[in-house]
Amino acid sequence: MQKCVVLVDNSNVFIEGQKYSARIKGVTSLTPTGRYPRDPSWRINFGGLLRYLAAGREIHAAILVGSRPPKNDEMWKMAEHHFEVFLHDRDMNNREKAVDTELVVQGTEIICDAPEAMGLVIASGDRDFIPLVKLAQRRKWQVEMCAFESAFGKHGEMATSVDRVRPLEADFATIGHCDFPWPQP
Repeated sequence: MQKCVVLVDNSNVFIEGQKYSARIKGVTSLTPTGRYPRDPSWRINFGGLLRYLAAGREIHAAILVGSRPPKNDEMWKMAEHHFEVFLHDRDMNNREKAVDTELVVQGTEIICDAPEAMGLVIASGDRDFIPLVKLAQRRKWQVEMCAFESAFGKHGEMATSVDRVRPLEADFATIGHCDFPWPQP
C-alpha cells in the first residue's frame, strides 16, 4: 500500500460543496449578484473527507489550510481531529490570503524531506498548485487532484498536469452532510 500526503484547501472544498449541494437540491438560479447559489446547510465531514482522499492508503501527513474563523466557531476543532490545521487572517476586504501559498509551502517541505516517493492528494482545483505538482512529479510522486468539477476545467492546466483526477461528487454523502433543512418550503 502506497503512503499518501493529503493537502486540503478548506474554502475551495467548502464553497464548491455548498454549490453542488444547492444544485442537487434543484436550486440553480443565479443569485442577484450573478453567482451560483450555495446551500448554507452543507458542512464538511472532515473524517469522511480524509477517508475519501486517502482512498485506503496510509496517511503520512494530512494538512488543511483555511481562513481564521470567529472565536466561537467549533468547526476547526473538528478538523483538528483529522488534520494538521493552518489558519490565516483575511485581508481588510475580507478576502482570503495566503491559503494556497501555505499549502504549497507545506507540501514542498514534506516532498523534499520525505524518505520515499508517495502519493500527493491535492483537494482543490486551483491552478496555484501546478508548481507543487511539477515538483512532486520530478521526485517520482504520483499526484491526484480531488475537487468538485465546478472548481476546474477538465481540459485545464491543473487537471491535465496531475496523474489522476478524482471528482468529489463521486462520494458526496461521505465528505459532507446538511445540518438543517434547506431550502425552506
